Amino acid sequence: MFVYMDHTATTPTSPEVLKAMMPYFGEKFGNPSSVYSFSRESRAAIEKAREQVASALNADPAEIYFTGSGTEADNWALKGTLAKAKSKGKNHLITTSIEHHAILHSAEFLEGYEGVDVTYLPVDSEGFVSVDDVKNAITDKTALVSVMFANNEVGTIEPVREIGALCRERKIPFHTDAVQAAAHLDIDVKAMNIDMLSMSAHKMYGPKGVGALYLRKGVFPENFMHGGAQERKHRASTENIAGIVGFGAAMEILKGRLQEDKAINSARRDRLIAGILERIPHAKLNGATGDKRLPNNINFSFIGVEGETLLLDLDAKGISASTGSACSSESLDPSHVLLSLGLKHEMAHGSLRFTIGRLTTDEHIDYVLDVLPEIVARRRAMSPLWEDYLKGENK
Repeated sequence: MFVYMDHTATTPTSPEVLKAMMPYFGEKFGNPSSVYSFSRESRAAIEKAREQVASALNADPAEIYFTGSGTEADNWALKGTLAKAKSKGKNHLITTSIEHHAILHSAEFLEGYEGVDVTYLPVDSEGFVSVDDVKNAITDKTALVSVMFANNEVGTIEPVREIGALCRERKIPFHTDAVQAAAHLDIDVKAMNIDMLSMSAHKMYGPKGVGALYLRKGVFPENFMHGGAQERKHRASTENIAGIVGFGAAMEILKGRLQEDKAINSARRDRLIAGILERIPHAKLNGATGDKRLPNNINFSFIGVEGETLLLDLDAKGISASTGSACSSESLDPSHVLLSLGLKHEMAHGSLRFTIGRLTTDEHIDYVLDVLPEIVARRRAMSPLWEDYLKGENK
């Protein structure tokens, strides 16, 4: 049996999306920047996709700019905003300690090479950032606040609406990385006071290699890509027409089935969480619970075992899971997210992330619950860390 439980890393491109994309690989190949009618078909396809993405966010189509990825959108939001703000004497960025590396590494670059002051806000044991902490961190030099919508590792959904309202009141641009959240949650950029928002198509059953940055009217960071006049002179490079068409189709499909997917995934998520807690002693759920957690996210730590070892054992049984962010899967360091939640190194090292989606069935949940307890028990039996833990428990 093949069980794919890493939908946060990527999702398969849906057949409907692939069907919408196919003509733009062949017969409709015109460059949308050309003026003749053949190329105007490509331009019209891009504008339709822009409308589809905007509609899902309650945004205006003119506020959607297509990029090559969610990472590019994050880089553009941070680097472009600070580049413009520095000319006005503002050089302070506020973000959190649990952001995706696309944000953290951009912040580190700004800090090290551009002289930007960065405040990395802490989170509590469930992964929530405090709105009061954001408020207290703001200075007259603050140029941008960037807080992720929902965490990619532990699924905690941040108080974005409240942070957005605070930033709007203080007249400070607010950016949120919604690469994970956009696939699972209702997002209304107007009601939530969001100025900039990053997305990626391949997290929502669309193609890889295309993302988007929502920019509220009047909010224009400095250009990140330079060259041609594409994307209304804000993002140079010939457009990935097929990818953009796929992104639009994926967003339209998602909008129509978001509530259904959310209900199904939440039920399966809760059943898997309950089953692990019942069958595996000393298993720790990481992140928030209930509707404060992404409906597809399950993250556990198992004292006494290495997460990488568990992944290999699960893979041998046909189960694909993760220890954290796919973008740092080759790193042997413990998750910066779990450490920020207060976990000790040995607990952070023993973590697994299961993320379910449209490929997941009830049979898959049952299979994981049958296989995982035996794997954890067997690895613990060989672990000196587990022996030391038991000795401490019995004192």
